[in-house]
Parts: sequence; structure tokens; C-alpha cells
Amino acid sequence: MSELIIRNGLIITEIGRINADIRIVDEKISEIAENLEASSETTQEINAESLVILPGGIDPHVHLSLPDYVSEEFRWSDDFESGSKAALAGGITTLGCISVPDKEETPLGTIERETKSINENAIADFIIHPVIFTPTDETIHEIPKLMEEGCNTIKIFMVTDDYDTNEEMYIKAIQSAKDNGMISMIHCEDNEIIKATCKKMTEDGKESLRYYADSRPVESETVATQKAVNIAKSIEAPIYVVHLSSEGALKICEKAQNQKLPVFVEGRPLFLYFTREKYLEPEGAMFVCQPPLREKSDVEALWEGVKKGSINTIATDHAPHTREQKLNPELNINKLVPGLNELQVMLPMLYTKGVFSGEITLERFVELTSTNVAKLFGLYPRKGTIQVDSDADLVLWDLEEERVIRDEDMFSQAGFSIYDGESYRGWPKITIRRGQVVYEDGKIIAKAGTGQVVPRKPTQKVISH
Repeated sequence: MSELIIRNGLIITEIGRINADIRIVDEKISEIAENLEASSETTQEINAESLVILPGGIDPHVHLSLPDYVSEEFRWSDDFESGSKAALAGGITTLGCISVPDKEETPLGTIERETKSINENAIADFIIHPVIFTPTDETIHEIPKLMEEGCNTIKIFMVTDDYDTNEEMYIKAIQSAKDNGMISMIHCEDNEIIKATCKKMTEDGKESLRYYADSRPVESETVATQKAVNIAKSIEAPIYVVHLSSEGALKICEKAQNQKLPVFVEGRPLFLYFTREKYLEPEGAMFVCQPPLREKSDVEALWEGVKKGSINTIATDHAPHTREQKLNPELNINKLVPGLNELQVMLPMLYTKGVFSGEITLERFVELTSTNVAKLFGLYPRKGTIQVDSDADLVLWDLEEERVIRDEDMFSQAGFSIYDGESYRGWPKITIRRGQVVYEDGKIIAKAGTGQVVPRKPTQKVISH
């Protein structure tokens, strides 16, 4: 048995804050009280005076693996090990990997393959979201078994020819997920609108990524979001709209939430900080993501959603590529390498832009980045909070530290950050994953293979403000 006591910290959860010590025995929190006494001479102690203690962040949406058939040109630059390092350095202890099936692979097969790789390579803990492509009767039959295996999610992309051709089967998959206590993650963009828009723009000589924002118009997101909400309403199924980018799509979700429909919304850092003007810059291709950056009014609307609670979580959609991949001159609106590296900086940036700037409280910060995620994805109260019997996933934050983001400090193998040179306030000093110090003062001090795939329970409702 190992024991660790964290002393003199200000503990922040989604419901409040207290000054207390935390006793950790092996991987769990065993006691929270003032002036805890060590139980043996081997007890380790950390003095958290002048720091705050937050639950480990949970990023439910990252891309760290692809099957072998995907060409090198489009592969992510991070894997389970390097992605873990970036996450832990940024105060995130659990990651949700969007896992694409190999050819002829069933959802259970995807989970089995990914679990093996995570057990061998990860440092952070993981949950797995199997992607459903071309659902068959076999796929639908397997969905109840996913929940039996501790997986309470499926991921669906509306933005494909496959979805348009097989929509009835996709709805059956969402229905089966609902019937088994699961939640469906949905990428909401309309494939036909995007194809027609790109075709017209190409004919007009506007194929350059300077015009990328116009190639995937807001209407493609609002049409698909409304369709997803209609599905949720018709079969009473919970849905989770990933990386929502526009005011129009948010209003659709807010209307559904006001009608008490189980519609949950994921925000993304890029959409809180940048607008479509980025695509006009010399290296504008660096900012290509799906959906694209929108207008200033959209950014303002999303911040309102963050503050009032219609946006339930914040996630990176970490899909890292190298600078060379992103700036390949052959890319255009019809040939994309979308996605960016944000794992290491998401939480410090949200603290600076959200908490330090007075937009949200630290309690709301915890709710957005940990507690709500844990509830939606079947991890609560094992993760997502600080209480007795929870996993000892804790981050000791120095809210006064100011740090300039530098490419050379990034643990991501992408090798750069779009925020290079910017200064942010509030950074993790120590990250603890299941009772083990895994990051301290700029260094990862845990080995690959210590992360785990965490089994999950059925989804729970989250707090609505």
C-alpha cells in the first residue's frame, strides 16, 4: 500500500471550494479533511500551499490512432504516448479517443485493437469511442455488447456519402445505443451542401484554402444539427454534438435543451478564439479544421453558451499534423488535412480567457473540462470530481504563473503550436494520475504503458444552468 498526502491546497470542484488535505491510498482518494496525519514513515507528502487543486481534466475528443490503411499523408503526428504527454503537461488525465475501424472490423474489434495499443503505450487514462461506418445488422447487434464491455458511446459522421446512403441504419444504431444507456456522438455537417458548394467554388476558380470558410457554409452545420436534433426527438435518444462552431447551430441545440431533449454540446478552443479571417493570412492553411472558423458574432455566441451552460463540455478535437502536412501546397478545399494540436494548451488558455478574464468561475471551469464529461461518458464519480473513493486524478495549478507558449516546449510530435509566442496565465505545476505523479515542473515522469482504458457506466445527465 502506498500513501500520498497533499497538504494546504484549495480544492475546487464543480459545486464549490474548500481548504483541506487529501489522503491518497494507492490509486484512490481515501480521505479529505484538515490536518491529516501520516499513517506510516513511508507516506509521501506534497505541499500545495498557494496552489489550487482541480480534478484531472478529461478531454473526450482526440485523434491519436488510425488503422494501417490510411496513407502517411493524412496520418496524425501523435500516438497514445506522445498524446498522453501533451495532455498530462496541460492538466488532462483522461482522453477520449475517436477510434476508426480497420477494414472489415466490427466495433468490438476496434475496441479490442485500441485497448491493446493503449495498454502498451499510453500514460494518460483513456476511453474509446468506436466510429460507426456503413452500419450493418451485425453492427446493430454488437452495440449492446459495447455497453457490456464498458463502452457507452458510438461516433457517427453525418458528413459522408456513406451517411446519406445508409441513414436509416445509422438511426437504428442511435436507437440501439439509446436502448442500452449509451450516447451517440455526432459530427454535424451536411455532405450534400458541402459537395455542391465546393463544386461551384471550384468552377469559379475559388479552390484555394483562402476560401475555405465559404466551402463549408454555416448552413451545412445548421441543416445537419437540426437533423440530428430531430432524430434525438423522434426516438428520445441522447446525442452529443461534437465541435459545434456557429451561433445558428447553437440556437438549434438550445431550443432542444429548453424542450428538455437530451441534446448536449461540445465546444472547441479554436471556435472560441479565432475567426475566419485567419484563412487570409500567409499560413492560413494551418487553421483548417472541420467545421471551419466562423464570424466574430459566432465566437461571441459560443462564449455566451459557455457561460450560461448550453455548451456542456470543452474538448480539443486534437488531430495533430506537422507544419509540412498543413502547408502542403497541393491542398485545397477539395483536398484537406484538417486538425490541430491543442492538448497541452487547452486548459491554461481556457483559464486565462475564461476564469482570469472574469467570464466564468473556477467551478464552471471544472464542470466544463471534467465533471460534465465524466457524467456524459459514464465515468462519474470515479473521475471528474474530488471525493472519497474517486480516482486520485488531480492537478495542482499555479494560477499566478505566466508562461509564453513556445514550439520547443510542446510534447506533441506535431512540433509546433499555433499559439507560439502568446502568453497565458495559470499552468499545471503537478499532475497526478490515479495517485501517481506523472508530470512535474515541465517534465513527464511516468512511463508508457501505465495508462488504462477505463470501463464506463451508462450516461448521466449533466447540470443545466
